[in-house]
Amino acid sequence: LFSRHTKYRIQLGSMSSSDSDDDNLSSDSSNAEADNHVEEKPAKKPRTSNTSITPLEIAPAFRPTDQQRKSFQNSKQKIIILLDQAKLETVKNRRGLFELLNCDDHRDLCKKKLKRDPKEFRPDICHQELLALIDSPLNKSGSLQVYIRTSKNVLIEVNPSIRIPRTYKRFSGLIVQLLHKMKIKAGNTSETLMKVIKNPFSQHLPPGARVYGMSCQGTLYSPHTLANQLVPLDPYAKDCPSVCFIIGAMATGHVTMEDHPYIEKMISVSEYPLSGAAAISRILGGIEHQWGIV
Repeated sequence: LFSRHTKYRIQLGSMSSSDSDDDNLSSDSSNAEADNHVEEKPAKKPRTSNTSITPLEIAPAFRPTDQQRKSFQNSKQKIIILLDQAKLETVKNRRGLFELLNCDDHRDLCKKKLKRDPKEFRPDICHQELLALIDSPLNKSGSLQVYIRTSKNVLIEVNPSIRIPRTYKRFSGLIVQLLHKMKIKAGNTSETLMKVIKNPFSQHLPPGARVYGMSCQGTLYSPHTLANQLVPLDPYAKDCPSVCFIIGAMATGHVTMEDHPYIEKMISVSEYPLSGAAAISRILGGIEHQWGIV
């Protein structure tokens, strides 16, 4: 009996040792497979800096120096813009305060007292066009001069350094103050930001200036073609005449040569009817590309 039990224990020990060997083999194989799996991971792609990416379009090679910028800002060779037939009129409300007449707040007054169509009174058009002009890179580079002529034949000169109010309510208060006091001055300095000047507009144009009227019925130009053919190629050339564009600021109607006999040609920048602010953006964009203003 003792020998049989001893033999049975020996067989169990050999079986347990074989099982442990199998487990060790299986664990070794699984570890090897895991190591192989870890080694098969793809390598990370190296990071590329954004500086190596070339731009889609490189700005023109014309880069003025600081001295040229100062001389150009002091010269009279600027793009002149006249916003014509702007509906800027004041009216006294029931509280005795003056407001800018518009189609939203004074519809009944326009129909009953003035006997006119309220749709004509759109001072917001002039507000939108002024924002497009004053905020443009062409104006910030000192290459733009803006004038406004109202439907009452009031001529206004706008300082290029003015900041046009963003909201219509503040813009309305500014224009009411201008029409009553004849000028607007900066709060901190004595610089005049807007002022009423004497008519006619032609006496404020430089000698030999070329004047073009904007109308959807005029000769069609693309913005780049307009800048190449009508605007001087060199913004610092003193012998080139100045260029003036007359753009309508009214809800209906057109800029006509009867009102401005000094207009050389009527032009258009799109085959579709555009708002005044959209037309201004196309004109200034072509000139900025021509002169390398980015």
